[in-house]
Amino acid sequence: MRHGKKFNHLGRKTAHRSAMLSNMASSLIMHKRINTTVAKAKALKKYIEPILTKSKTDDTNSRRVVFSYLQDKESVTELFNTVAEKIASRPGGYTRIIKTGARLGDNAEMCMMELVDFNELLLGDEAAGKAKTRRSRRGGSSKAKTEAPKAEAKEEVVAEEVVEEVKPEEAVAEESVEETKEEAAEAKTEEVEEPQVEAQEEEKEDDKKKEE
Repeated sequence: MRHGKKFNHLGRKTAHRSAMLSNMASSLIMHKRINTTVAKAKALKKYIEPILTKSKTDDTNSRRVVFSYLQDKESVTELFNTVAEKIASRPGGYTRIIKTGARLGDNAEMCMMELVDFNELLLGDEAAGKAKTRRSRRGGSSKAKTEAPKAEAKEEVVAEEVVEEVKPEEAVAEESVEETKEEAAEAKTEEVEEPQVEAQEEEKEDDKKKEE
């Protein structure tokens, strides 16, 4: 009968069960993630959560209490030095159980158990999701309407600046064309004047010869 059965004995005696949970807790603290059955993970969650809460106060008494459960100096050091800093702002729920399917041999339900604050992928996705969310949808269309005229005004200002920049170049081109026209006109007048001068000189010479 199951009368008064408040927890899963996991098919083990008390000493064996406590040793197994202590070993699993040390492995979870050291590796931040372990694969086990769902039944063991649920039992470990009840076992390790109070230990993680105790690690938030770093004093001699807390270290001795935690060591009495873990029986491993390395995991105690890792817990108080690394894990306690990460979970300092979390009020509880330090672990996560993710089911991975059934085991092939005995069809036992398997899962992956991990420390929540050490999964950087999920933490990054949550931060990105928080940054993108909005509290209300009001004012979205008005913002778009106000932003559109601003963009058009900016484009017009840029177009005017471009036109102003082009104008001096056109003026320079026109001046160069006018100079070339003036030079051509002067060259033509010089060409026309030279034959006239020659003809006048020839006429003067003829007059002199006639007088002689």
